[in-house]
Amino acid sequence: MGSRYAAADLHQFSTELFQRAGLAGDRAAVMANIFLQADLLGFTTHGMNRVPHNLGWLESGESRTEGEPRVLADRGNCFNWDAEFLPGPWVLSQAVGQALRRVEEHGVVTATIRRSQHIACLAAYLPPVIEAGCVGILTCSTPAERTVSPQGGRDPLFSANPLAFAAPAGEYPLLFDISMSVTAGGYVARAAREGRKLPQPCLKDSEGRLSDDPAAFQEGGSILPVGGADHGYKGAALSAMLEVLSMGLGGYGRADASSADDGEANSVFLQVIDPRAFGTEANFLRQTRALCQLWESNRSDGDGEVRVPGQRAWAQRSTQLHDGVELYPSIMEDIRPWAEKLQVEMPEPQA
Repeated sequence: MGSRYAAADLHQFSTELFQRAGLAGDRAAVMANIFLQADLLGFTTHGMNRVPHNLGWLESGESRTEGEPRVLADRGNCFNWDAEFLPGPWVLSQAVGQALRRVEEHGVVTATIRRSQHIACLAAYLPPVIEAGCVGILTCSTPAERTVSPQGGRDPLFSANPLAFAAPAGEYPLLFDISMSVTAGGYVARAAREGRKLPQPCLKDSEGRLSDDPAAFQEGGSILPVGGADHGYKGAALSAMLEVLSMGLGGYGRADASSADDGEANSVFLQVIDPRAFGTEANFLRQTRALCQLWESNRSDGDGEVRVPGQRAWAQRSTQLHDGVELYPSIMEDIRPWAEKLQVEMPEPQA
């Protein structure tokens, strides 16, 4: 891994970059926070690694710097926004805040967003939900993207369709952020950049043959759905469900010809649930704690550690806030040209 940086320094650095790229200070700070949170939790392909992409979209006008999302529907406990290419980390942070403000009254609040610029790491939006004692479900799809092939097919059909979930459970939350493909596109791109193969054949080439070579994907191939070559029908079914929740409920997606020009813009589904609408908080935590404890105490099969989703990420977040954030080596290399262009001083790594 790379050098460590103070979390506050990274946040300030990213905030200044986004301000110089045209965002107001408050919006720039929200953007910077989401990318920082991703790296704090250990999601290194979708944290500060995505800063250059977002700066490029702001510079080119693909992301708009001003304005509010357009409200398409609002019933109090559910709402649908058209972001019209506002920066994803900012507009989704607004939706999470709105849901948390409403959930005390409604118990469950559901939101969809169409045409949000890429929202990056889904797990990064969930710490405020956890800290509010709520359950969060978040997914997105990309109408213009086809990277994941269905079971038995050779042609890519779905986007990666990540799903994040969080629930309070005592010392650490149950927390995961997983795509409905065997691996994420970011890891394929990183392997290609570093000239190495993937750990297993999780790709198909353009003829439908299994491969571990990133070039197979880059030359018209696809990524396997969750479940792989043998059980990929499960991942394909989940991909379809998540596209229905995001594109279907949002009312915009693959059926719309204009979506083909939307680049990496996302359709988003968000749900925040207050357990106290169903019973006491103590009873809820009694169940989630028991689940985590039973999971932790499960005997190892000898091939790896037994780890509850969220246990390592939450501990890593706490450690890195205190000891500094360890960035993947290529991240600062990719940001440096933008820092020089926008005349923002690079942060100094910790000794």
